[in-house]
Amino acid sequence: MSEEEFAQLGARVSVRRRPHTSWRRVLGDSFRMFSPAQQFRHPVMFCVYVLFLFLVVLTLVPSLFPDIAHSYNPGYYLAVTIILFLTVWFANLSQAIAEAQGRAQADTLREIRSGVRARQVLPDGKTAWVASDILHIGDSIEVQPGEPIPIDGDITSGAALIDESMMTGESEAVIRESGGDKTSVLGGTLVLQGTIRVRVTAVRGESFLDRLIYLVEGQGREPTPNELALGVLLYAFTITLFTVVVTFIFLANFTNIVYVSVATIVALFVCLMPTTIGALLPAIGISGINRVARANVIAKSGKAVEAAGDLDLLILDKTGTITVGNRLAVQFIPAPGVAPEKLLEAALLCSSVDETPEGKSIVRLAARRNAPTRRLELGSYKVLPFTAERRMSGILLQDGTEAYKGSMQAIEAYGAVLPPELRRAGAQAAQQGMTPLAIALNKQAVGLVILKDVVKPGIKDRIRELRTMGIRTVMCTGDNRLTAAAIAKEAGVDDFVAEAKPETKLTLIQQEKAEGRLVAMTGDGTNDAPALARADVGLSMNSGTSAAKEAGNMVDLDNDPTKLIEIVSIGKQLLITRGALTTFSITNDVAKYFAIIPALFIAVGAASLPGIAILNVMGLSNPQLAVLSALLFNAIIIPILVPLALAGVPFRPSSAIDLLRKNLVLYGFGGLVTAFVGIKLLYLLLAWLITFPFVHTLGVIVAHYLPFGGL
Repeated sequence: MSEEEFAQLGARVSVRRRPHTSWRRVLGDSFRMFSPAQQFRHPVMFCVYVLFLFLVVLTLVPSLFPDIAHSYNPGYYLAVTIILFLTVWFANLSQAIAEAQGRAQADTLREIRSGVRARQVLPDGKTAWVASDILHIGDSIEVQPGEPIPIDGDITSGAALIDESMMTGESEAVIRESGGDKTSVLGGTLVLQGTIRVRVTAVRGESFLDRLIYLVEGQGREPTPNELALGVLLYAFTITLFTVVVTFIFLANFTNIVYVSVATIVALFVCLMPTTIGALLPAIGISGINRVARANVIAKSGKAVEAAGDLDLLILDKTGTITVGNRLAVQFIPAPGVAPEKLLEAALLCSSVDETPEGKSIVRLAARRNAPTRRLELGSYKVLPFTAERRMSGILLQDGTEAYKGSMQAIEAYGAVLPPELRRAGAQAAQQGMTPLAIALNKQAVGLVILKDVVKPGIKDRIRELRTMGIRTVMCTGDNRLTAAAIAKEAGVDDFVAEAKPETKLTLIQQEKAEGRLVAMTGDGTNDAPALARADVGLSMNSGTSAAKEAGNMVDLDNDPTKLIEIVSIGKQLLITRGALTTFSITNDVAKYFAIIPALFIAVGAASLPGIAILNVMGLSNPQLAVLSALLFNAIIIPILVPLALAGVPFRPSSAIDLLRKNLVLYGFGGLVTAFVGIKLLYLLLAWLITFPFVHTLGVIVAHYLPFGGL
């Protein structure tokens, strides 16, 4: 593969196109889902599917069922059959749309790896181009600047600047190098600078990119435990309703009060079944996986996403998760009798050539305090870097001026005397979890600069949101107890564990799980792997080791430990959406009782059943139109709710009681009112349509040609 081909490939995969949904394919898939094997996967809709096929036969060949001769109305039976077809098709369509969204994402991701070859390192040390499909775990490949990484692996030698924008959407390149925790690289990312050798850790079809493709396409999505439980509940509910309907038929025939036609029985059964949630349940589950994928997280199973919505405890690292990860300068304290300008000048001087994050933050803070600057010519100074033995760093100018910063003990050992006031200020800062550095100019202590591990902006609000959801947060850190307590108080976490060792997280997770709680944690190192594997939700960083990524059940491509908070919200939204639409479906069915049951007895009159008129709250006088209105509403409510199922019910952190109250009012009472209004409007529409002559003519034609074999 030439350099020009690599450049073109790099340009192509670096552009992240917005996924496009093909509606032609969606419609095709919705009709292909009419196969019995597809329908059998969803018990409620499978019952509707079987009843639809039964009515098709009954409507086309009524002579096979001579017992219905006196109640057979071709137009009515055909209308019920068509509406049942629409009910099943709308359910198929909702699932097809959800799968199409994931498939569009997968097609975009699949383009990343198309046509990529690999430069394999042979046993003799030479390299040869091979197809990336034939690589095995443990093989070594070499990747040079401008080349895409063909498959997942760990860097064994070298360092590189890597563009991961095609995977994460983040334009800023990242550094990956051998010998540390940030050794893992993803197939499909692009090397910008540096030559690296990579040990292959996954084969084609099992990489993280492949897993993401399978999941967003729906191929790798298995029903979650809550989905299975809800499916069993709906199935049991359906069997119960079947028993009720059969009992109702026998009672009606036994009392000779009213005769119920087969089409009406089928309509009654379908309307009272939880068809709305049964039709939307697959789309809700698929859309949950899609939302996680859009957040640049690879969820290895839908079970992990669902578990995130039920979490009781979240374990967070301090460094990089709660705090920015680097100590930053926040305050200057001059020594007694020393002008603040002199302290700022000394601080700026000893930090001007310090490339550490702490040194840069001191320069920024001094500049904001209008520190006097001194221009340093190259070769006019000598830098004394920080060492563990010296515990201080500084600069020595040609004119003999020297400026140092370091721990108070190191500055005193250097020869500067710290006044008692500085000692007290340093001790007070240390008690608050901050780090005091003493600054000396020509062996004179001129003051302190206070460094602080700064809490990330907004983290306190996000932790407050978790508390509102009923999730307890625990911060784990290797810092001493005083520092940990100060950071925990500022961040607002519920508890903290100080001086934590690698096995501390695992022990904490085991204790919490033993008490029946669901636990989540984040990690990126090999030492985090046992805890990640033990947690119910283990979010590993893409930049971490392969062991950590394999141990966790989620991988964050953005390497943002706080992403777990967003995943919790997605999991909560998934559960709330499922619960809200289930509530809506059940209350819809209640309204259908008041449409169909009274309609069956309207013809009997008030003399035989004087109390039946009270139930006819919608004033439906035509029995067949009442049944068709309820059945039609049962069908068209499915596509109306598809956008809500795909986007999810809007979620705002609140208590369980508030969520339940909102759910009952908005989707419980709202579903009841919607059904009453919708059925009444459809009844009026149908009553208006049958007044047109062409409708009557159509009915005559249907009655003449439909019943093949006649009665």
